[in-house]
Amino acid sequence: MAYSEYIADRIHRVFQEKRANFYTKKMMGGLCFMVDDKMCCGIHYDKKKETDLLMARIGEEAYTEAIKREGCLPMDFTGRPMKGYVFVTADGFDLDEDLEYWIQLCLDFNPLAKKSKKKK
Repeated sequence: MAYSEYIADRIHRVFQEKRANFYTKKMMGGLCFMVDDKMCCGIHYDKKKETDLLMARIGEEAYTEAIKREGCLPMDFTGRPMKGYVFVTADGFDLDEDLEYWIQLCLDFNPLAKKSKKKK
């Protein structure tokens, strides 16, 4: 696998504790957690840094404060940051309460997020 099963289990547990209706989908070389058919968060293995990153879809409004937190980085798959998304290094979600913080930000934004266009 290209991502940590341990981290996936931790995220899975938080979603269950929050009673979120979710499913997982393998995407972009990692694992995404989908809520209401929209990407909510995920795990991405960064080959350059050789580490797992939490990918969080938090929206532009929460971005300004979130980026100040330990381990939070702009999400830039292509070298250009994606608005409303961040990567979080292991230092930023090592503690359960930190992981819960990030997932709650993702869940709070999810109702406002746009669905991806279905490919025909």
